[in-house]
Amino acid sequence: MKKVLIAPRKYVQGPGVLSELGSYVEILGKKVLVLWDSVVKDLVGETILKSLADASLEVVEVDFQGDTTREESRRLVEIIEKAGIEVVIGVGGGKTLDTVKAAAIETHRRIVTCPTIASTDSPTSAATVWYDQDGNCTGFDCWAFNPDLVMVDSKIIAQGPVRAFVAGMGDALSTGVEAAVADRTNSLNLSGGCSTRAAMTLAKLAVDILLEFGVEAKRAVEVNALTPAVEKVIEANVLLSGLGFESGGLASAHMVANCLPSFPECKGLMHGEEVSFGVITQLCMDDGISVAQIHEIVDFQIAVGLPVTFADINLEGVTRERLKTIGDICASEGSLCHSHPFTVTSDLVVDAMIAADALGRERKGLVKS
Repeated sequence: MKKVLIAPRKYVQGPGVLSELGSYVEILGKKVLVLWDSVVKDLVGETILKSLADASLEVVEVDFQGDTTREESRRLVEIIEKAGIEVVIGVGGGKTLDTVKAAAIETHRRIVTCPTIASTDSPTSAATVWYDQDGNCTGFDCWAFNPDLVMVDSKIIAQGPVRAFVAGMGDALSTGVEAAVADRTNSLNLSGGCSTRAAMTLAKLAVDILLEFGVEAKRAVEVNALTPAVEKVIEANVLLSGLGFESGGLASAHMVANCLPSFPECKGLMHGEEVSFGVITQLCMDDGISVAQIHEIVDFQIAVGLPVTFADINLEGVTRERLKTIGDICASEGSLCHSHPFTVTSDLVVDAMIAADALGRERKGLVKS
């Protein structure tokens, strides 16, 4: 069985590293495009533009239109080709970075990602998750190559929204949970092979770091403090989770999560929050993990404020009939749910979601008492 591990060419993390961006990018090309929105530009624009100017790089700025749609990617492709861009830089959240990856791959340009929040593992990955104009997930593409450079300014992230930081923990938490399933069944990962021992070690390490340092790191970010715990969790959210999910494998947690945006009540959720409920759902359908391990994971989710109940994802009182739409998709051909060593049916997924809600409510009740 073929084993494949993929990763970015260079990963740089630390306080203030965005001020060094130009010295890294000048090796890749001399004419660069920067994709960001106005909020992100106000936050880091002066630092980035000065760094690129100090490296004598020609810069074209483009305003991100707000979602990772194929239309937005095509718009970016046209700008890249018309302007003769050599390096495409995405600055901001996962959707900005995913759009940059898609457009750069299509035009055979160098890719640089600069996350300003640690809410997903998008920065290191070779994947783009697509959405339509209404914000519904329509699928994903796995590109041939990862970014050439990932620049993670931990000071910026520590000063960012706590909710985004916690959502990143939800995404990273799923990495070890899902990779373990894919490894048990030799399911193909997103890089087109089975897991290496290196990928599985990284996926497990992401979860271990979260369980040990997650609560402490959240406490620090709540007061905009950058501590060793925060640095560790940033690495888990971005690097370890990115390498772990992509070269390890996915399962039901992400499949359930990708279905949730189709519910109007879930439109305001962050990806990691959706994945968090997917994690507890997957735990409730998998007999390969002990009850003690399940409780440890769910209790951690509760401790940092991740969703574990229907109420947490704005679906309190949801009917079984409505949940069946998710169950049907999860049980369909090509679903990530088929990484499990058992047959995943629509009823099994619905039952697991209902059981997850009950488990989450019970564990929350124990915390309060």
